[in-house]
Amino acid sequence: MFKRRRKRQVHHHVREAVWPTIGWRRSADYFKHRVGRLPGTPYSIAAGFAWGAAISCTPFMGLHIIGSAIGAWLTRGSVLAAALGTLVGNPWTFPFIWAWIYTLGVWILGRDAIELNYQHLSLSYLADNFWAIFVPMMVGGVPTALVVWAAFFFPLRAMVAKYQLIRRARIAAKKNRDISEGGTGAAV
Repeated sequence: MFKRRRKRQVHHHVREAVWPTIGWRRSADYFKHRVGRLPGTPYSIAAGFAWGAAISCTPFMGLHIIGSAIGAWLTRGSVLAAALGTLVGNPWTFPFIWAWIYTLGVWILGRDAIELNYQHLSLSYLADNFWAIFVPMMVGGVPTALVVWAAFFFPLRAMVAKYQLIRRARIAAKKNRDISEGGTGAAV
């Protein structure tokens, strides 16, 4: 009943992920409403989302959702919000995140950075220099993840609390308006 007449092709989904047809602002507003309407307290939603964003700043590709779910579960956060929080790490942001955590890790360890030849960068090159690249990324990823967790948790907890308060007030006002008009508030 609610399906599309013509099923979307894969390239449509990819295009929407890269450049939404509804626009970035409306897409961000939709995402804000989705996060605000998640079930749970403002603490659990903010903690879960913060875990997802923080784990996205680590070099553990493929384990972000699992790691954020474990972190959210341990702190009684929302696992669903944690999965949404991993969207902070995406193909547009990963190059910047990786460059930052590698540079920070090299600085913390006091090592010299490997001279990367971007024209010859390949999976075999990364495999040959795995420990020289991965260890600094892991060391730089831990403090970055802590800062990102705090940067998302505190503002998001306040925003979700405000969003839920306004939403409850709007629902209560509608219910009172329906009752005062003689209705029962239920659709007939």
